Amino acid sequence: MIITQTPLRVSFLGGGTDYPEHFEHHGGAVLGSAVAPACYFTVAPFASRLFDYRLRVAYRNVECVRDVGDLEHRPFRECLKWAGLTRDAEITLTAELPAMTGLGSSSAFTVGLLGAIRAHQQRPVSPLELAYRAVEFERDVLGESVGCQDQTFAAVGGFNLIEFRARDDFRVTPLALAPERLRELEAHLLVFYTGIRRRADALARAQTRRAAQNAPRLNRMRALVDDGHRVLTGPGSLLPFGELLHESWQLKRALDRRVSSPTIDEWYQTGIDTGAVGGKLLGAGAGGFLLFFAPPEAHAAIRARLADLVEVRLPLDAPGSRVVFDNSHAWRAGGASPMMENTKREHGADAPRSPQMQEVA
Repeated sequence: MIITQTPLRVSFLGGGTDYPEHFEHHGGAVLGSAVAPACYFTVAPFASRLFDYRLRVAYRNVECVRDVGDLEHRPFRECLKWAGLTRDAEITLTAELPAMTGLGSSSAFTVGLLGAIRAHQQRPVSPLELAYRAVEFERDVLGESVGCQDQTFAAVGGFNLIEFRARDDFRVTPLALAPERLRELEAHLLVFYTGIRRRADALARAQTRRAAQNAPRLNRMRALVDDGHRVLTGPGSLLPFGELLHESWQLKRALDRRVSSPTIDEWYQTGIDTGAVGGKLLGAGAGGFLLFFAPPEAHAAIRARLADLVEVRLPLDAPGSRVVFDNSHAWRAGGASPMMENTKREHGADAPRSPQMQEVA
């Protein structure tokens, strides 16, 4: 069995400039961090000749199919086909936070699943190569209008400034923050779940169609990345970082009227009126998680005013996608499982066997 852990992410500044439709003409960059909440994949081999199905995939639903093309979950189906894992596997997804909420869960899905498959196939790839392949899969195979930061944070992890030069040329610069500085930043952050889940693809498509029209705003959002980097890595107060978040959010709202809503605007203004310096919706907008930057002494009042929303903690600087459990070496070395021993007793040593059973034997 292989188990992978893949983090979600928080994007502070630069979101929107990570789309090829923009950065291939103007350059792009984001400032953000992988966060501790994660999604987990398990991939385990099984002897499909003993069952009436060849693949078992479990997420919110469970699908047992004889042909990978029969899977109803499209990202699972196309990813397994694309990666060449079409039989003799049981795959399970577990997530710590809900999908479609602006934390990059779709790309964490792709990165985590591809990484797990590659580990299962004994074909590991580097973190940045994993990010490139995830972008390729989401844009070229699924045909989704996605940026490139989510896959990179999921694969590489850490707290980074990421520059996008071409679809196969990302530069990742980790922020060398002292532990005390990182704790100070986390102490200024409040994150609330709005309860609004949405698919980001339609909103992202609308924004990419207007990339040329929005270029001046996006270029300013790119410049804020460097400003934010200087604030975080400098010795001074962190309060200017909140001001940068506020400016960025106003620019993002202007990209498309659907980025926010009257209800979201009201929640945001409540936070500002109660002591927050700035904030934003995480992700493409329209719902998900609402982040505030506020002095710690203002947090209690903001929580009281937004008591109907659920607060969540998102610890920063989490590691990138990684294998956290792997006992496949015993399987490959010939240590047969109890299931295999039972099979030998019931069918004899010369009984027809699946590829996995032949490998174990």
